[in-house]
Amino acid sequence: MTTTAPNVSCHLPAELNSFIGRRHEIAEVKRLLSDARLVTLIGVGGVGKTRLAMRVGFDLRRAYPDGVWLVELAGLESPELLVQTVMECLEIQDRSVRPSIEVLTDHLRDKRMLLILDNCEHLLDECAAVAETLMRAAPGLRILATSRQTLGVVGEQMMPVPPMPMPDSDGSRSSTDSLKQFDAIRLFADRSQSVLPGFEVTDDNQDSVARIVRRLDGIPLAIELAAVRLRAISVDQLLARLDDRFRLLTMGARTAMPRQQTLRALIDWSYGLCTEQERLLWARLSVFSGGLDLEAAEHVCAGDGIEPDEVVDLVVGLVGKSVLAREGDQTTVRYRLLETIRQYGRDRLRESGDEAALRARHRDWFADLASRGQREWFGPDQVAWFNRLRAEHGNFRSALDYCLTTPGEAVRGLAIATALRFYWIATGSLREPRDWLDRLLATGDAAAPPAGPAAGPAAGDAALTARANALCVNARLAVLQSDFALAADMLEEARELAKRLDGAAIPAEISYVSGLATLLQRDITGAAALLGEAVAGYREADAPMGVVNTLLYLATAHSLLGHPDEAVTRFKEGLEACEARADHWFRSYTLWVYGIEVWREGDVARAVEMEREAIRLKRPFDDRLGTALCIEALAWMAADGTPERAAVLFGASQERWRSFGAPPFGYLSGHHDASEALARERLGEEQFETAFRRGTELTPADALAYAMCESVKPAKPAAAVQASPLTRREMEIARLVAQGMTNKAIASALVIAQRTAEGHVEHILTKLGFNSRSQIAAWVGEQGLLPGGAP
Repeated sequence: MTTTAPNVSCHLPAELNSFIGRRHEIAEVKRLLSDARLVTLIGVGGVGKTRLAMRVGFDLRRAYPDGVWLVELAGLESPELLVQTVMECLEIQDRSVRPSIEVLTDHLRDKRMLLILDNCEHLLDECAAVAETLMRAAPGLRILATSRQTLGVVGEQMMPVPPMPMPDSDGSRSSTDSLKQFDAIRLFADRSQSVLPGFEVTDDNQDSVARIVRRLDGIPLAIELAAVRLRAISVDQLLARLDDRFRLLTMGARTAMPRQQTLRALIDWSYGLCTEQERLLWARLSVFSGGLDLEAAEHVCAGDGIEPDEVVDLVVGLVGKSVLAREGDQTTVRYRLLETIRQYGRDRLRESGDEAALRARHRDWFADLASRGQREWFGPDQVAWFNRLRAEHGNFRSALDYCLTTPGEAVRGLAIATALRFYWIATGSLREPRDWLDRLLATGDAAAPPAGPAAGPAAGDAALTARANALCVNARLAVLQSDFALAADMLEEARELAKRLDGAAIPAEISYVSGLATLLQRDITGAAALLGEAVAGYREADAPMGVVNTLLYLATAHSLLGHPDEAVTRFKEGLEACEARADHWFRSYTLWVYGIEVWREGDVARAVEMEREAIRLKRPFDDRLGTALCIEALAWMAADGTPERAAVLFGASQERWRSFGAPPFGYLSGHHDASEALARERLGEEQFETAFRRGTELTPADALAYAMCESVKPAKPAAAVQASPLTRREMEIARLVAQGMTNKAIASALVIAQRTAEGHVEHILTKLGFNSRSQIAAWVGEQGLLPGGAP
């Protein structure tokens, strides 16, 4: 679903088909959310809890200035990743070593947002604990959860989601028009029209349609699955087959039939309509988490009854039967099993005894994909590979979980986690890979084999190499989180292992991580020496990606040591290597630090363009840390000539650093301090603080646009607000009116009585001499007081 309303942050997926009915339930959920901090929608699988929650969230988007956010939990199998998943959905990139829950609560503490936690039932205790912690810390947070049972949190309001209204089975015949008023009938008709254009509920078929939706107990997913069958059979044929199947399953006790059994019966029936090969593929596809592409299906699911060249036709068949959902566009096509259907397939796979074999095949495919992604990262297809790896994040988690829980697989798990090193860093996800690596390294399977001839050199070398690489990657991630002591311990173990191995790659990696840690701790001379060793080692190991990665920090060290010629030589060498490979990622970071050196040499205009080019290169990765670093550098560059602009950018940077825990790369802090002092001197304290505050209130998108000199409406200075006849509270309410919120929604958002909100609105109208809410909205816009431009 989309919205054209200005300054509304609604992070919900688009609706792929029409939303039918549920007017009473929507109104009731809104009412409950106005009074309760946590509302849980309860119901059986397929009853429509998720669609209802998202519709309510979309309708209420203007009531939550900090957004409506969806956290999908159905595919999450590891409870340990719950908080990390919430943070990823909220786009929080944390590089600190603090507990994730602390980072999350700090982020939400002053926010007014609606968080939708979808499919909590398999993580019930964990969801309850997180919800309670977040609500205690963030008074402006509302949570809307969906589950098959309540979370059990104090203050939770539970709302059962019933099946859709449907005609009674009292034998009376309704008119066609009156029958169409039932939501279940309308849903069946709508979904039938999508597969059979021109379908209508008529006098001739209305009895059969009514009996179908009654047989399906009004469960939306069951109705949708049944409607698809009209591609091949008539309404009467559909009804006859439903009757036969349900009578077999329930032995005539239809009135006592649990709704979950009804849904399962329908999926049993869909399963029965599939060919033997389609059923086999359905079961095998259940090992995927978060979707898959055709190539993955061909490699993981073929064999033992399915030839590789048969997979595409079987996939087409399952899409046609609505077992598989097609996603993506004309260039990128992926497939997804609805969670209920995936679990059904997993049960069939488990019954067949093939689950372990298929999970191993799944692991092999994604281990190979991670390895290919690592090889292709430094090249022209880097962005495409980043997007591909990101699409498979759920599958990588499943593969790593398999390696962690299956004896003898930990070394393979280490290989997957280490191959994804640059993907993890590019996503800003440092905590999750560290957790995987910590757990895999701690298993007995991944322990280093003993030294000596009895250990067996071939197998021993493979295990040693995997462990040493994992220790280096884990240490690198720890350094990026400023966890230097733990990183040093891991590097020491890696050094001992490297002594038992041939080759220069691992020693080079150890030197690189050690040099980066030394640089971050501001021992510039020591860093330059270690990074120089790393460059030499990577050259010997023929590892060009390691060379270019190290060069940007080696050049920075020389810049800080006052060696501009050496610094520029190293920067240019790195850029030439990036250009030769058509690289984006390393080129963007090289331009960031090279631009700072160019600025120090006095060429401000060229330096500014280098920072902006770095930002443009970062956009495909949504590299918020890298972008924040460039915005910070642009603030330094503006301090002398355009100090007001510098102050705004400093304010915007401060907000970005809040989300990361603290400004990283403190070895450059001298530039920050000197530039901020200069801007304060040029502007004066009062003007600097005014401009700085404007920067703190820019949205991330507006801050980026401002830094890039793209179109963004500047905020009015604080003096303009102070001249307003409205009080601070009235100003706050005026902004909410301008966002289209009703008095009731305003009262809920500000936790005040509705009458109090109504009184404030009347006072605003009187003070401004207006007679309508639209006039208030227009005035707020003229004053530059909408979110993102507020002073």
